[in-house]
Amino acid sequence: MSLKWTDTLDIAIELYEKYPDIDPQYVNFPDLHKWICELEDFDDNPEASGEKILEAIQMAWIDEAS
Repeated sequence: MSLKWTDTLDIAIELYEKYPDIDPQYVNFPDLHKWICELEDFDDNPEASGEKILEAIQMAWIDEAS
């Protein structure tokens, strides 16, 4: 499966599985961006994201973690 920036829920699930001990509420956007780009299945332009996309992914991750 190839993940794109628009796959917010799938990215959130991958982050939840890769970083189970991290509280997503306290992850800053630069770290979040880096971790998303480092996901094995991530295949999109790293520069194509913005604050709204990162916020949506972070919110989905928070939902997954709760």
